[in-house]
Amino acid sequence: MKNELEKPEYIDWIIGLKSKIRKARNKLVQSLNNQLIELYWLIGQEVVEKQESSNWGSNFIEQIAKELRGEFPDVKGFSRRNIYAIRQWYKFYSVKYEFVPHHVAQIPWGHNRLIISKVKDLDHAEFYCQQVLKNGWDRDYLEYKIEENFHDKIGLSSNNFQNTLPEDQSKLAQETLKDPYNFDFLGLQDHAYEKAIEDELVKNITKFLLELGKGFAFVGRQYKLEVSDNDYFIDLLFYHLELRSYIVIELKAGKFKPEYAGKLNFYLSAVDSQLKRKEDNQTIGILLCKKKDKIEAEYALRDINKPMGISEYKLTEAIPKDLQTKLPTIEELEKRLSKS
Repeated sequence: MKNELEKPEYIDWIIGLKSKIRKARNKLVQSLNNQLIELYWLIGQEVVEKQESSNWGSNFIEQIAKELRGEFPDVKGFSRRNIYAIRQWYKFYSVKYEFVPHHVAQIPWGHNRLIISKVKDLDHAEFYCQQVLKNGWDRDYLEYKIEENFHDKIGLSSNNFQNTLPEDQSKLAQETLKDPYNFDFLGLQDHAYEKAIEDELVKNITKFLLELGKGFAFVGRQYKLEVSDNDYFIDLLFYHLELRSYIVIELKAGKFKPEYAGKLNFYLSAVDSQLKRKEDNQTIGILLCKKKDKIEAEYALRDINKPMGISEYKLTEAIPKDLQTKLPTIEELEKRLSKS
């Protein structure tokens, strides 16, 4: 019997069974979350309407919390603080919606609380709800993306996707590409060389993939391509699972130069010829530069017929410039030490 259970037929079956159980559990958790969010919407609606139509005083919410905790002691979420948050959350979205919107109801309450505490624009809040649903962000990563104003980075890169990709793929590619990318997790200074940046990105590949966004799968660095009798090396090669495309990323430590686009175009042609399969879409190129001039970038991309985007990246300086002027010099430190 033991040998039978080691055969591929059993292994495939048990893997499939586990997958079905996992999906069923996820559906159950999601259903419970939806019911909780809908309950909170009802509570928020009742509280707001009664506050506006009655004169029950400033202790109204505190009394509600006390009554609900007494009636439902086994149910969490009826603290005074949480009911205030429910009220705030309901008022925020009820300006636009009569019932809790689908994308809001689909994400956990902790994520909802975080969004309304840090985002004041309704469109931006809905954007972050959709990103949580799409990318599966946990609460800590959601907070990080809000604090870096992620909503301002989507779709702002210089690219030619609209002219080189089908409409649905162009839209997804534009949503995928950010400007700028934040590489502060590398701990490198602004003058770092390309090789140092590439080295650290590969060492921190998990954080790099999180910064790139959902769907990127790492293929390799300095990926070798043979064209005629010459060897060429792509800085970083990825495959995007949703776009169904290879992604070529070239790093430049300085300012963007128009000739960079021509070299990247060459790499895209080579990948399309040598790696791209029949079921794959066009290979997409991304140039990551320390700085770029938007007009120069647009001119460089105008007549290129392969999909390409140009974005900036940012590194953390060792000492912020505004702090450098406040720190004592070596001479000042020596004088203070000699006096003491």
